[in-house]
Amino acid sequence: MATNTPGWQPPHCPTPDCKFHQQVSPAWHFKRKGYFTRRCAPNRIQRFTCLHCGRNFSTQTFSTSYWQKRPDLMARLFMMLVGSMCNRQAARADRVAPATVQHQAARLGRHCLLFHAKQLQQLGPTPEVVVDGFETFEWSQYFPFHHNVAVDPETGYFLYHTDSPLRRKGRMTELQKQRRAELEGTLGRPDPKAVRKGMAELLEVVTRGADKAVVRSDDHPAYPRAMRHLDCEIEHRITPGKKHRDQHNSLWEVNLLDLLIRHGTAAHRRETIAWVKRRQASAEKLAVLQVWRNNIKRRWENGPPATPAMLRGANDRVLTVRDVLRERLFRTRIELPQSWGRYYERGVETTALPVNQRHRLKYAF
Repeated sequence: MATNTPGWQPPHCPTPDCKFHQQVSPAWHFKRKGYFTRRCAPNRIQRFTCLHCGRNFSTQTFSTSYWQKRPDLMARLFMMLVGSMCNRQAARADRVAPATVQHQAARLGRHCLLFHAKQLQQLGPTPEVVVDGFETFEWSQYFPFHHNVAVDPETGYFLYHTDSPLRRKGRMTELQKQRRAELEGTLGRPDPKAVRKGMAELLEVVTRGADKAVVRSDDHPAYPRAMRHLDCEIEHRITPGKKHRDQHNSLWEVNLLDLLIRHGTAAHRRETIAWVKRRQASAEKLAVLQVWRNNIKRRWENGPPATPAMLRGANDRVLTVRDVLRERLFRTRIELPQSWGRYYERGVETTALPVNQRHRLKYAF
C-alpha cells in the first residue's frame, strides 16, 4: 500500500535505536499526530508518534522522496540512467543543475543496492553462474578497473557485482609510460591482487548456501585462485576468451550483460565524452541498471512478458519504475555484502581526485 493511501499504517518505527525498528510485533503502538501541508502532491501529510521511543515521523519518512525538494525527478532519472543519457543531458532535460542529477543518481544507486540485496536474500542458492570482468576506466585511461559481474545463465538474472582497480596495460608510447610512472610514484600502484579479491567476494556471495556450484568463466588466471577458499565445491568450466562470442558461446549471458551495460550507460561506450569520473558513481549506476535488467526489462523483447526476476521466482509480474520506488528501504534493516556496504557509504575513492566525499547525510538514506 502506498504511503499516501488513506488508512496507511507505518510498518515499523523508523528509528534504528528503537526495539520496534527491526522486529515489529503487536506490542508496538503509535498514534496519529495531526497533519502538515506542503506544495507538491500529496499536499496533506499524516504525522505519527512512536509510543515506545517517542520519535515523531510521517508518511514521508517511508517514502523514497523523503527530504527531497524535487520528488518528481527520481522516476524520470531512473530511466535516463539506463537509457544512455549522461548527467548533463539529464540535467538539461529536467532543467536542474548537474549537481542535482549527481546527488539524485547516487541516491537511486543506494536505493537499488538495498532493493536488490533484499531480493537476493529471498532467493535460494544459484547452482550455476557465469562470471566476467567488465573493463572500463575512471577519470582517465591511466586508471582502468573491472566491474566483476555474475549472471545466472538459465534466467539471465544479474546476481552481483564488485570492482577491482587495475594498472594500465597494453601498447603505450614512451611518454605514456613516463606519465604512468609519475602517477604511480605519486598515487601508488593498484593492488596486483585486486581482481582475485574482487572475484573471490563475488563468488562468495553468489554461491552462499550452496554445497556445489558450477562456475563458467574465461581463461583469466586470477579466477582459479579466487575459487580456492570458497566454502562450497566448485566445478570450473573455462571458455577461451578468444572464442567467438555469439549465442552458442557458454559465456553468452554475461557477454550479453556486457553489451547491455555499454548500450545502456553513456560512460561505458567505446567512444564517449561521458566517461566515468569516479568509480563510486559507476558502481551506483550499475546498481540501477541491475534492478532495471532484472525486474523491468523483459528477458525476450519479442517473447512472453517475463523478466529474469520472474523466471527466478522473485516477482510474479513485470515491475515498473514506480514499483521499484514504491517505498523507502532502510539500510539498518537490510544486510549488505562488504563491497556493497562500501558503495552505500560512498567509500570507494578515486585516487586521482583530492576530495572523495562519504555518504553521511541523515535524511538522504
